[in-house]
Amino acid sequence: MSNDFTIRLASIDDLEAIRTIYNEGIEDRIATLETEPKSSQDMVRWWTERDRRYMVLVASTSIDVLGWASLNPFSPRRGHWSVAGLSIYVARAQRGKGIGFALLDHLMREAVQAVFHKIVLHALDHNDHGKRLYRKAGFVEVGIFKEHGIVDDRYVDVVAMERLLG
Repeated sequence: MSNDFTIRLASIDDLEAIRTIYNEGIEDRIATLETEPKSSQDMVRWWTERDRRYMVLVASTSIDVLGWASLNPFSPRRGHWSVAGLSIYVARAQRGKGIGFALLDHLMREAVQAVFHKIVLHALDHNDHGKRLYRKAGFVEVGIFKEHGIVDDRYVDVVAMERLLG
C-alpha cells in the first residue's frame, strides 16, 4: 500500500468531495440501496447529524479527498449504544489501492477510543470487492437478507457483517 495519502477527521470543507464520492457509489449500484444522487443540501443535513463519536474520516492527499468512512448510529435504543454502523466509499479512480483498508483500519481504532464494542454493516451481497475488504479487516458474515431491497427494478440480497472491537 502506498502512503501517498493521510487519514484524518473530515471537516465541512470536505463535504463536496464526500458527496461526489458517495454519488459515484450510488451510480455504480454495488455499494448501497440508495438510487438517487445526493444533493449538497442532503449532505449538509447528514453532516449536521455527526458528532465526534459518530465521526467521518477522509483519506486525502494535499489536493484531493480519495475516500471517506463514517461511524453511524445503529439504533436509537439505549441498549445499542455501543454498536456503530459503517459507511465507507472510495473514489472510483482510487479503488484497489489500499485506501479502503487504511480508512477502515483507522476507523476501527477510533471506534475503540469512542467506546464502541462492535461495528456492523449491511452490504449488497453481490459486492464481492467490498466483502473481501470487510473480511480482510476482520468482519464476519452473520446473515443474508434475501431480496432485501430494490435496485434498478430488481430485488437484491443484502449481507449483514460485524466486527467485535477490542
